[in-house]
Parts: sequence; C-alpha cells; structure tokens
Amino acid sequence: MITLGSLFDGIGGFPEAARRVGIKTLWASEIEPFCIKVTKIRFPDMKHYGDIAKINGSELEPVDIITGGSPCQDLSIAGKRAGLAGERSGLFMEMIRVIRELREHEKQNGRTGINIRPRFMVWENVPGAFSSNKGEDFRAVLEETARIADKTVVIPGPPKGKWNTVGCILGDSWSIAWRVLDAQYWGVPQRRRRIFLVADFGGQSAPEVLFKRKGL
Repeated sequence: MITLGSLFDGIGGFPEAARRVGIKTLWASEIEPFCIKVTKIRFPDMKHYGDIAKINGSELEPVDIITGGSPCQDLSIAGKRAGLAGERSGLFMEMIRVIRELREHEKQNGRTGINIRPRFMVWENVPGAFSSNKGEDFRAVLEETARIADKTVVIPGPPKGKWNTVGCILGDSWSIAWRVLDAQYWGVPQRRRRIFLVADFGGQSAPEVLFKRKGL
C-alpha cells in the first residue's frame, strides 16, 4: 500500500484525496486545535505530531509521499509580501528539512535509489508565489526541492523574468512539475486558483503524475 505523511495538514484535505485513491495517511502535522479535532474524527488511525518546527524527520514513520500546503500569507498578493523570508511562509523550509531528514535516515538504514522514502512530494500554494520577491521565491522553492535529490543543483530564474503557470524540470534521476489548478473546474462553486507542485526524487514521473489524468 502507498503511504502518505501530511504536513500543514489543516482539516485533512490531502489525506481525504489520498483515501479516495487507496493511499493510507500514517501521520500528520498541524497546530490548530479545531483542525486536529476534525481529522481525529475523519482519520482515527492517523498519528498527530503537532508543530512542524519541533518534528525530527528521522523519528517519523517512513512514507512514500509527503504533502503540504505551507502557509501562504507572506506569498499572497493580498498580504505584505514578505515572501519566504516571512515568519509564516518561511515554514516551507521546515517541510524541506523534514523530508531531508526522513530520506537521510532511510539511507543510513541501507535504502538506495528509488527505494528511499519519501520518493514523492506534493506542495500547494497561492499563485502569488510566482511573483513574490520578483520571482526569486519560487525559484528558491524549485531549487530547495531539487536539492533534496541532488545537492549540487542550481535552478536559474525564468528566461523572461516571469514564471509560467505550468512547467517542469527534469534532472538525471529526479523531476519536478508544477501547474495552476482552479477549484471551479473540480466541483467547487468558486474560483480558487492554486499552484500544485509534484516532485519525484527517484525518477522522472513528476510530469506524468501532474499532467496526465487517469480514471480511477
């Protein structure tokens, strides 16, 4: 069975989506009491680890996928635009840290190549991330994500200084893909545009995961 760990869990949006396609969420990180009460009812077997800043990734149960919608307030065009340097949106780096610690622990236990967990990461955020800090913040998101697989990677800024709302990067043994999706086309009666980024740290399947729809 494919397993998942949910960071910045909220009321369990990613775990619910995972459950619908047969993926089991083993644990979550969330600090809001009401959200935790909701997910304890909906996912009684899911463990809760609280504040992401206090989590040691090497002590978590290994999972195949890590998901997270890190706080968007500092990236949103409606905010003060502190970007990744902001106290809230800067928590994205905690997500990166936890994944690195998990994967490093797996390597120490003898896992190699595509067997190192988590293999996949899914990140969700507001489209304002593209323009935050003149595009530098999204470049940093891409680079820090890629460096989980390859510490030597350098991601340049976009050719014309503006990020496309859809794109992908393929490395020797890793891949990242991103696109903007709007909730109004997924059964929700409102416009709600969000970036979804998929990273495959063990192969080049990220574009296939994000761009190719399959009936389930």
